[in-house]
Amino acid sequence: MQALMLAAGLGKRLAKYTKDNTKCMVEVAGQKLIDRAITAIKKAGIKRFVIVTGYKGDNLKKYILDNYEGQLDFVFIDNKDYATTNNIFSFYLAKEELKKDDVILLESDIIFDEDLIKDVLESEDKDIVTVAKYESWMDGTCVTLDENNCIKKFIEKARFLYEFIDKYYKTVNIYKFSKEFVNNIYIPFLETYMKMYGLNCYYETPLKYICKLPEISFKAFTMDDRPWYEIDDAQDLDIATVLFSNGEDKLKLIEKKFGGYWRFPGHLDFCYLVNPYFPPKEMVAKLQYELPTLLTQYPSGLSVQNMNAGRLYNVDENHIFVGNGAAELINALGHVSKGKKVAVNLPAFNEYVRCFKESEIIEIDNSKFDYQLNLSAIKSAIDKADITVIISPDNPSGYMLKKEEIVELAEYSKAKGHKLVVDESFVDFARDKIRFTLLDDDFINKYPNVIVVKSISKSYGVPGLRLGLLATSDTKLLKELKQEMQVWNINSFAEYYLQIYQLFSKSYAEACDKIVEAREEFVSKLKEFKGFKVYPSEANFVMVDTGKVSSHELAIELLNKYKLIIKDLSSKHTFEGKNFIRLAVRNKEDNDYLIDCLKETLK
Repeated sequence: MQALMLAAGLGKRLAKYTKDNTKCMVEVAGQKLIDRAITAIKKAGIKRFVIVTGYKGDNLKKYILDNYEGQLDFVFIDNKDYATTNNIFSFYLAKEELKKDDVILLESDIIFDEDLIKDVLESEDKDIVTVAKYESWMDGTCVTLDENNCIKKFIEKARFLYEFIDKYYKTVNIYKFSKEFVNNIYIPFLETYMKMYGLNCYYETPLKYICKLPEISFKAFTMDDRPWYEIDDAQDLDIATVLFSNGEDKLKLIEKKFGGYWRFPGHLDFCYLVNPYFPPKEMVAKLQYELPTLLTQYPSGLSVQNMNAGRLYNVDENHIFVGNGAAELINALGHVSKGKKVAVNLPAFNEYVRCFKESEIIEIDNSKFDYQLNLSAIKSAIDKADITVIISPDNPSGYMLKKEEIVELAEYSKAKGHKLVVDESFVDFARDKIRFTLLDDDFINKYPNVIVVKSISKSYGVPGLRLGLLATSDTKLLKELKQEMQVWNINSFAEYYLQIYQLFSKSYAEACDKIVEAREEFVSKLKEFKGFKVYPSEANFVMVDTGKVSSHELAIELLNKYKLIIKDLSSKHTFEGKNFIRLAVRNKEDNDYLIDCLKETLK
C-alpha cells in the first residue's frame, strides 16, 4: 500500500495563509497539515508516500526532506501546469507510480483523526470512499448510499438538491483504491474525460460515471463522530483550529466566538441561553415558505417594527422601540446616558457594563448577598446614581424579584427623579404563579422613569433573528434613542416573525411551561452531586457553586471529552477565587446527557 497526496493547488481562498506556501503547509492548532498527514500515514504502516506538487512545491519538498527523510519513501511529482490545470491532471501525472501498488488517496487541504487512514486501510473492502453524513457547513461532491452501504450515486455541487439532504453523504476526499481498479478502469476513464472536457476538472467527476458500471462497487467508510474538516478559506481554518485544539486552548477559542456553535459538529451549547421548545415547527415552516420573499425584499422602517411589537405586547407603539437584539438597545441607552452615574448589580450581563463605558459605574455587589438581588442595596444605589439597572430574573443567578418589589423600586426611583432600567428577558421562564411582565401600558404610563428591556432572542428561541425591545413612556428618551438608530435596523425575517407571532402565542406559553418542568428536574439531579450548591432559578439557566471542583477544569474537561460547552464564571467579577458555573436549561434528553457526563467526569 502507498499513499498519494495531491498538493499542487494555489489555495487562493486562503489568501495570506498560502502566500508563501501550499495549502498542506498551513498550520492548524499548532501543527501543519502535512505533519498530521505523515503521522497518520506512518501510523497506518504505509511506507511509501507519493506527493504531486506544484505551487510552492520546492518549499514543501524541502520541509518534508528536512524533517522526515528516511522515515518514509517519498516520491515527488511536479505538476508544472498547476496554475491552469486542476487535480484531475495531478492525479493523472502519478499514473506510473499507481501501477506499483494499491493506494490511499488524500487531498492536501483536509484535517482528520490520525487513526482514520489506518482504519480505512484495515477494512476488507478493496475500493473505499470515505464519507460523512451531510451537514450544513459542508461543500462539494456528495454521494448517496444503498442498503449495503455502497456508493449509489455521486452528486456534483451543481446538482445538489436540498429536498434530498437527509440522504446525502459528503465525500471526505480520502479514498482507498486497488491498483487493478486504478490502472484498468480509472486511468482510462480519466484519459477519455480529459480529452473531452480538458484538464481543469476534478478527479472525482469521472467517478460518477464509473460507479454506474455493474462490475464496480465502491464501499462507503462513514466517519460517524470522527473529527475532520476541509479547509478552503480563512473561516474553515478558524473552525478547524477550534475542532482540533485541546485543553485550555480550545476553551479559550470557543469562548471568543460568542456563539456560532452550530459550526462545530456534535457540540452541545449549555452556555448561550435559548428556548429549546420554541418556535414550533409550524412557525418555522411558515418562515421557510416566505423565505424567497423575505430574502429579496427590504424590511419596513423602524416605525412599522415598533407598531408590530406594540401589537404583540399590547403596548402603545409610541412607547416601544425594537432593536437588533437587546444588545443594540442597551448600547444606544449607553450613548444617550453619557456622563451619568449608572448603578449595576454585579455580576450581570456584560453589555450593561461595556455599553455604559462613558458613564460612571456604581457597582452593587450581589456576592455580599449570596448572589441575590437585595432591595436595600438597590435603594442605596438609587440614592447615589442617575440610572439603576436591574436584571430580573438575574443573570447568572436566576434570582427573581417579586412584582411588588419591582413596583416598590419604581416608586422609590420615581420619587428621586431617577431612571430605573428593568431587564425582564428571562421572566417568561418563571413559574406560572409568579410570572409577570412590566410590558403593560398602565405600568409604563404610571412610571415614565422606568425603562423595560426584553430580549426576544433568548426567551423566544430565535437568537439568529437578533430581536429585542425597549419600552418606556419617556418620549424624550425614546426620541434620543431613535436618533442612534438606522431606519432599517431590523431585517425582513425578524419583521415577519413579529407579524406572525400571535398565531403561535399559545404554543409559546406551553413552551415556557416545559422549560419550568425541565429546569426543576435538571435542578433536582444537579443537587445529587456531593459538594455542589445549586441556586434556585426562575430563568432558563441554573447557577452552580461546584465547591472544591475547579469550575475552569470542569469546563475544559466537558468540552474536550464530551463536546459540551458550559459557562465557567470564575473569570467574571465577584467570582474571583471561586468555582461557579452557569448551565443553560435545554430539553430533557440534552440535560440528562450533561448529568451523565458530569457523573463520569466527577468520578
